[in-house]
Amino acid sequence: MSVVFSDQPQSQLPISSNRKIPPGPRGKPIIGNLHDFRKDILTTLESAAREYGEIVHFKVGPREIFLLNDPYYIQHVLQTNHHNYRKGWALVRTKILLGEGLLTSEGDFWLHQRRLIQPAFHRKRIAAFGQMMTDCTSEMMEAWQPYIESGQPLNLTEEMMNLTLNVVCQTLFSTHITDAERAVVKDAMEVVLLFGLKNVTRPPFMEKLPTLGNQQARKAIHQLDKIVYRIIQERRAHPQDDEKSDLFTMLMSVQDEDTGESMDDRQVRDEIMTLFLAGHETTANTLAWTFYLLSENPTMTDALWAELDRVLDGQVPAVENLSNLPYTQAVLQESMRLYPPAWVISRQAINDDEIGGYPIPMGSAVIVSPYVMHRNPNYWEKPEQFNPTRFLDDSRPWRPPFSYFPFGGGARQCIGMNFAMMEAQLILATVAQKYQLHLVPTTKVEPEALLTLRPRNGLPMTIEWR
Repeated sequence: MSVVFSDQPQSQLPISSNRKIPPGPRGKPIIGNLHDFRKDILTTLESAAREYGEIVHFKVGPREIFLLNDPYYIQHVLQTNHHNYRKGWALVRTKILLGEGLLTSEGDFWLHQRRLIQPAFHRKRIAAFGQMMTDCTSEMMEAWQPYIESGQPLNLTEEMMNLTLNVVCQTLFSTHITDAERAVVKDAMEVVLLFGLKNVTRPPFMEKLPTLGNQQARKAIHQLDKIVYRIIQERRAHPQDDEKSDLFTMLMSVQDEDTGESMDDRQVRDEIMTLFLAGHETTANTLAWTFYLLSENPTMTDALWAELDRVLDGQVPAVENLSNLPYTQAVLQESMRLYPPAWVISRQAINDDEIGGYPIPMGSAVIVSPYVMHRNPNYWEKPEQFNPTRFLDDSRPWRPPFSYFPFGGGARQCIGMNFAMMEAQLILATVAQKYQLHLVPTTKVEPEALLTLRPRNGLPMTIEWR
């Protein structure tokens, strides 16, 4: 909920009797729809979209909020007229950690950084990380053996979080980070993630109070900075000794085509912190939801196994195998349709605009929700059902581009999309080839809409050999 409503208030046109306003649920005096959002943001948004249509008007205190549930309206905000919409205030609040990284920066600086970094995420360059990803997965599976033998469940959400953080550390730093430092990074990231969840719900002044949580967060950020800046200094001092092809090396070596300038230490630091956050929890949650959905749908699991057995024949998957695993990819795409990690995208109107015949006043919050759009029955048949064949070429009907956008869209589409999909496919194929996972009976599974869409209270699952 905080991701949507932490935007800093800006001037807006007053609501007047002669201004055309989209339909929406009636709120309470003063607070408007605040109670509904706090109670269950996902249900509130989805039910409002179904009842009121393609554009819905909410009020939270004095703040006007417009929910868009039409792919062409979404395209207008994220792509066609994206220059009129800035990031929401919640992301601005994360600058204490991320600085001016790609996730938080705006305008010409963001565009310069995006162009500078884009080559590091070219498909051919990230393909070099494939074996690193499967090696990390194999290490995790070795640690599962006591659970397999005893039949005791483990928290799959936590396992995926640990795995993707290991992958991030390996792909970012390769051998340039010690085991002790890697442990510090893991612990510090947990503290920072918790801080981020709390921070976006609080008034800005509370960041500066000497609370235990604030002190722990500052200490964690200092620990992360210490490691990152140490590596930067070593790379600057001995560039000729660096023959690694990790992401850190790529970020250090990129140069502006026009000026020949590379990123300074602070810029490299900010992008590394952004990759830590953006490349960790999102992929972990995608994988957790995927294994849950497979455990509830044996027919789809059988189809996945059939493809993996036919293509891999027991071998560890490699990047070159992925093009021959369309069903594996479709399973992940369908999982992200039902449970997109980035469940909402918030923007703020810089100037007055008009969408669907309705005025959008300057300063208004405009939100688009992949979670809601991906369940829109106008574009998805039986939207609540898990059906990976939706994404196979021989059965895929035409849909507008922004009817499905788990990685966002337009100019600010996730730069790490190919990296994330490659990682998720390799991990899914590696695990599913050998194991079958079962949700512990009586477990209540429901999504929790925080910074990302995660399973509330985790996913207790047992593991057995196929």
